[in-house]
Amino acid sequence: MTDYDPELFSALVPMFHEELLTALSAHLSDYRYQHCLRVEKQAMRIAQEIGADVTRAGIAGLLHDYAKERTDEAFRVMITAQHLDAELLNYGNAIWHGVVGRYFVEQELGIHDAAILQAIGRHTVGDPHMTTLDKIVFVADYVEPGRHFPGVEAAREALANSLDQAVAVELQQTISHLVERHVKIYPTTFATYNELGTN
Repeated sequence: MTDYDPELFSALVPMFHEELLTALSAHLSDYRYQHCLRVEKQAMRIAQEIGADVTRAGIAGLLHDYAKERTDEAFRVMITAQHLDAELLNYGNAIWHGVVGRYFVEQELGIHDAAILQAIGRHTVGDPHMTTLDKIVFVADYVEPGRHFPGVEAAREALANSLDQAVAVELQQTISHLVERHVKIYPTTFATYNELGTN
């Protein structure tokens, strides 16, 4: 795995990497923390392979689930404090930990880079206009080596061909899974599928 660019890392994160790991682990179970470490490495690997920003990919991958284990009330308070769309209140953690979680990362960890925060915010629901960094984190979270579910190998095979193909496969599988479970689907996820998942 390519290492972080130390100068860029220090410009983006107001603490050393080990301190960032400590802050992350303080808010997560070991299971979730280990997942974040794997997504960090996976995101950096993808970025390196396609010539993207390895440092931002690693930071966003590491922190994508920073808020995953917060209480529903903490999310509701943040939604109100940030004046986010009230429709968000009709969803739950599966959506909130990305869309709303980015604000916990910014406020508690002092990370203000727009690209990193956006990638964290989009990793749960996608976006029709996802950047390369957004796509990297979106896919890295899905295919990291600790993931074992029906369809993950198809997503990994798609990634071997292209990042965009992996995004499409992930969206197709996610929409199918949610429909099968009769789960309410966040509108942005539908819009993302219509734009990026039908290729």
